[in-house]
Amino acid sequence: MLETIGVSNMAELFSDIPGEFHIEKGSLEIADALSEAGIVRKFTKASEKNRNATNSRYFLGGGTYHHFVPAVVDYIISRGEFLTAYTPYQPEISQGTLQALFEFQTMIARLTGMDVSNASMYEAATATAEAALMARRVTRKSRVVMAGSVNPRYRSVTANYLSRLDGEYAEVDMGRHGTDLDKVIAAIDEKTACVIVQYPDFYGSVYDLAPLRAACDAARCLMVVAFSDISAFALIESPGAMGADIAVGSGQSLGIPMGFGGPHLGLFTCKQKYLRQMPGRVCGLTSDADGKRGFVLTLSTREQHIRREKATSNICSNQGLMCTAAATYMTQMGDAGLGTVARHSAAALHSLVSQLPGHVTAAHGAHYNETVLSFADQQARDRFLKAAQESDIFAGIPLEQIETAADGRHLLVATTEMVEEADINDYLAILEVAK
Repeated sequence: MLETIGVSNMAELFSDIPGEFHIEKGSLEIADALSEAGIVRKFTKASEKNRNATNSRYFLGGGTYHHFVPAVVDYIISRGEFLTAYTPYQPEISQGTLQALFEFQTMIARLTGMDVSNASMYEAATATAEAALMARRVTRKSRVVMAGSVNPRYRSVTANYLSRLDGEYAEVDMGRHGTDLDKVIAAIDEKTACVIVQYPDFYGSVYDLAPLRAACDAARCLMVVAFSDISAFALIESPGAMGADIAVGSGQSLGIPMGFGGPHLGLFTCKQKYLRQMPGRVCGLTSDADGKRGFVLTLSTREQHIRREKATSNICSNQGLMCTAAATYMTQMGDAGLGTVARHSAAALHSLVSQLPGHVTAAHGAHYNETVLSFADQQARDRFLKAAQESDIFAGIPLEQIETAADGRHLLVATTEMVEEADINDYLAILEVAK
């Protein structure tokens, strides 16, 4: 194999990997053979060196959040009938799967304040892109306006989707860590199919969408609202209550672990009148010939089922197992439980921000559970991050890692119900000493 691909030895094959990550032969001191118990013991001991959200204090967000997952969620999705039967092609033998999806849709529509939900998308970024495509179909206009305060990954994927189509993709620079609706509204013209904003935005800002709703009505374009942490809508106004035509985002906060970035859950909801232009599929409730309740795929406007030119998208499936996890979580938590999670998440951020030392500032305005902390310079920020890491605290995301245009003195910080007052006190103590 080495000869075929033109390299002389194994070391040359891995030459692209920096030398500092190479392991010398024999340095791992692996025994020739171990018992099964010995292997488990060895790797368990090694794994204890890993630092993660379960054995440290965690203040990371940026689109993926550390929420508590009740044990019942893993139990339900581990059952064979849910774990394997994720695609209900034959409704007569997929009633359990279809009902789980139907209940999921109902709860998501209620939580977002929207009329209808589909049976999920792959994840939030492609859901945002599909919303732009749907708005173009509905309005028969081609220009998409994107607020610069939308998650950079959602923006990037949407721009990529639209790059091969006619029409314009206009991204509005906010100029700050928040959303300037005046700038967004100024970018709307008669060719605009939709305006996409995030609420709460990428920086955690919460703001009034009423001016944008009025501007969209005047221009006859759609208002698309994206979100990253849907738990917010157990506390603040939902997209539907704010007048969204389409609301899309991530359902990861609903009982789905971070999982190194996936698999996660894309959510897609809209007003009833736009239902037939919605991508993906919709499960519905009906009655059979004997009057018995039954669940079916009411709408499935995708290429596998209808002619390509009639399809709303080429999405092939949905995150069925993740939908079941989310439905189980929402059922377990109920309105009161979701409200408790949201209040604790928001209160933890308020507690942190209200006690910041003078050399650190937080972004202005109302926020849900995420904000940007700004330091005097990058050296001060990095000193703090190093000190926090030594104390087993994941203190935040250097903003430039996600938003490349950001300078090196900003930190994106998030809190959830998993952050306790003692964690905040330790965080603040390190801020004080690591100036």
